Amino acid sequence: GGGGVVSQFDKDDVEAIGLVKFDFLGLRTLTIIDWALKAINAQRGTEGKDPIILEDLPIDDVATYRLLQDCRTTAVFQLESRGMKDLIRKLQPDDFNEIIALVALFRPGPLESGMVGDYIDRKHGRSVVNYPHPDLEVILQPTYGIILYQEQVMQIAQVLANYSLGDADILRRAMGKKKASEMAKQRLVFVDGAGKRDVSEDLANYIFDQMETFAGYGFNKSHSAAYALIAYQTAWLKTHYPAAFMAAVLSADMDTTDKISGFIEECRKMNLNVLAPDINHSVYAFKMTGPATISYGLGAIKGLGKAAIEFMEEERKAAGEFASLDDFCTRMDLRKANKRAMETLVRSGALDSLDPDKNRARLLHDLPRCVHAAEQTQRDAEAGQSDMFGTQVVVKPSDTAQTTLSDIAPWPELQQLKAEKDSLGLYLTGHPVKVHLPDIKNFASCLLGNLHKSVPKETKNRRGVAMTLAVLVSPLRRKTPRGYFIAVEDHTGRADIFLSNEGFMTYADLLNKDEIVVVEGNVVADDFTGSYRISANHIMSLAEAKSRFAKGINILVSGPDDNLCDALAATFNPYQNGSSPVFIHYRNQRARVSLALSKDWSVKPCEELIAALNELDSVKQASLRY
Repeated sequence: GGGGVVSQFDKDDVEAIGLVKFDFLGLRTLTIIDWALKAINAQRGTEGKDPIILEDLPIDDVATYRLLQDCRTTAVFQLESRGMKDLIRKLQPDDFNEIIALVALFRPGPLESGMVGDYIDRKHGRSVVNYPHPDLEVILQPTYGIILYQEQVMQIAQVLANYSLGDADILRRAMGKKKASEMAKQRLVFVDGAGKRDVSEDLANYIFDQMETFAGYGFNKSHSAAYALIAYQTAWLKTHYPAAFMAAVLSADMDTTDKISGFIEECRKMNLNVLAPDINHSVYAFKMTGPATISYGLGAIKGLGKAAIEFMEEERKAAGEFASLDDFCTRMDLRKANKRAMETLVRSGALDSLDPDKNRARLLHDLPRCVHAAEQTQRDAEAGQSDMFGTQVVVKPSDTAQTTLSDIAPWPELQQLKAEKDSLGLYLTGHPVKVHLPDIKNFASCLLGNLHKSVPKETKNRRGVAMTLAVLVSPLRRKTPRGYFIAVEDHTGRADIFLSNEGFMTYADLLNKDEIVVVEGNVVADDFTGSYRISANHIMSLAEAKSRFAKGINILVSGPDDNLCDALAATFNPYQNGSSPVFIHYRNQRARVSLALSKDWSVKPCEELIAALNELDSVKQASLRY
């Protein structure tokens, strides 16, 4: 229905008939910057400070370049990939021109040609910077004598061979498209023009050859500079306003669980606290709530529609915070949030503030009753029913602020974390590895976040450091001709396990998503990822590792109990003929004593035995001894 002119010609035909072609790129990063600035300036406004003006940012901020040099570039535009981080680590940019160069260098052509290595060596003084002709120094000095940009090709033709701007652009395009006949014509023009500037024919041909070689890799500097400016702006925001910037980044990728998980991991590395979703404080998007605090966006909860969230926000503004589960269900428009959506809110922790004990098991148990009562109340209100005295029923928040909840035991921590993972797509308030940490710390070499203390960077070309690590298997994996890379994590960091094809076949049954495994192998620093790689020699389940490393069983019992020995004997029976001793720590009202039972009582240590012992009335606590 518009009045615009549409062409079905391709780009070359469009140019051939005399039209000008423009490419318009829609960048999500521009939206992220806009959101971050609005949050920052709203906060600065309450503090009586002037707003941040994007165009006025200093281009030489030392702290921003330090962030880049440290490769803390996750979520920084164009500079966040593994390969780019590796390039940044080698280059150590300290000037805006070098950010422009980074964007131009990180492409297949320059990377494969050796140009990148030359650029880095010249930057750090490991190679001499040479210029083919003195007049080219001013053109090639910013790139250490290397022809990196298409504009440099045009400038050389202008300065050395008296090309006009239009002719120089024709030369640039001919070189880029490698048209042999056109290149032969251009060589004659270039050599002739250079001769008029007293440049020898041999030197002119050499310079033309250099231009022709690098033009195939050359990048448009104006394009690279525009990208570099956006990259610098995002790096500056991440450096000086990390909470506002990361909240905007998280909000931009709310529908992609893997990205959300990675960005929250980055927030933890930045010492930012991402608060659990809260029906009384959270909004649709992620939001900065303090200099180092981000409120989880309700829109990132699986299965919860935007209309329901917007209704919650409006209701909260109009009538105040929700006081109880009954209050929330009655005031909520149940046509916008069905029972399944409400259950997801409970599992995610968003309704924790409606229970003084934050007991999600109890909230989920009482939800059907509250929803049923709310549906009846809302039907009555819609029908305009009156009570027995003829007064129309009007529901007020205070009428539904019931605080009586069922007496239901809370979920075990692992069950609560699983419910969190199901609803959010990630572990937010805890981690399964952390739950098992009392056992794991007895046989694991360290946590993933502490690998840098045990694995020096220089191990990357050697066998590595032999370690035992307990990790959670991520769904991310990469197949290579040599084998598999499998992403793993704990509550402190992430790494990759490498398994040969044969090793993967051996341990594939253990490498299920969200399974905790114990890996024995060699750990090396991985410059490409900025993380660590574990070359696995042996993998076992957590239960198998506990049994293997346990040196006995501790049992804390209370007495007197005449049936204790019989109860223990019956419990031990399926696990007899083991090599692990049993230690009894006995207490009664008058005394306490620790006893090491004889070898006749030795058992096979395992989690099943510990669970069975903890079911006995006299046993206060049973645990593996390491």
